[in-house]
Amino acid sequence: MPKPLWNFQRDVHSCAQLIELVNEIGFLPLLDSGITGFSAEAIVAPDCRYVTFPDGGWDWPLWKWKGPAISDGQCVYGKFFNGKAGFVSLEWWPLLCQHKRSKHPAPAVESIEGAILDTLRLQGSLITRELRTACGFGGTKMRSRFDAYVTRLQMAGRIVVEDFIYPRDRHGNDYGWGWALLTTPEQLYGIDKCRSPLSDEEARQRIFSHLGKLLPQANARQIEKLVG
Repeated sequence: MPKPLWNFQRDVHSCAQLIELVNEIGFLPLLDSGITGFSAEAIVAPDCRYVTFPDGGWDWPLWKWKGPAISDGQCVYGKFFNGKAGFVSLEWWPLLCQHKRSKHPAPAVESIEGAILDTLRLQGSLITRELRTACGFGGTKMRSRFDAYVTRLQMAGRIVVEDFIYPRDRHGNDYGWGWALLTTPEQLYGIDKCRSPLSDEEARQRIFSHLGKLLPQANARQIEKLVG
């Protein structure tokens, strides 16, 4: 088996190390990707993994790093990996964005997905709950349907997560899992970061070649499933 481009035995101890790794390898799913060892969850140090406490509380340093990693401006974050969330470096984002959009053309203006994008372009950024209300998807029964539209738009490279917003308790401390603050990549990174000088096929081949070298334990079908 060829030697991989990175060491799967790392122990990432901080947000700074996570950002450094994403910039080094280009792509990194947050949780289980379906490819052994290829996730942030798999390579963080043991004391940075999810833990629960007897009083019902929990701690998960990796989860808390997501927001700072994005707001630092060096990583793009969203559901890009087979409907699951993860990080992409700014170096690789133009190619991935182009590849995703070549497979998923822009939605029609009059469609629900078109309305979601127009709302974000107008508002700049909204947490999922606010975006859902602004698009007329009120009520709990509409939540899963709306979330499916948003996931598809992320998989198409048309929506990214700008940050995570946390509610605060009476002591001023953040709590809970946080709300994703959604926006378009053009608004967050600029139009030039959402396209590359390569053709659609060249962008695809560049990504698949890189992932093939990065993940020699994965076959072509697994990589296709991972990035679409």
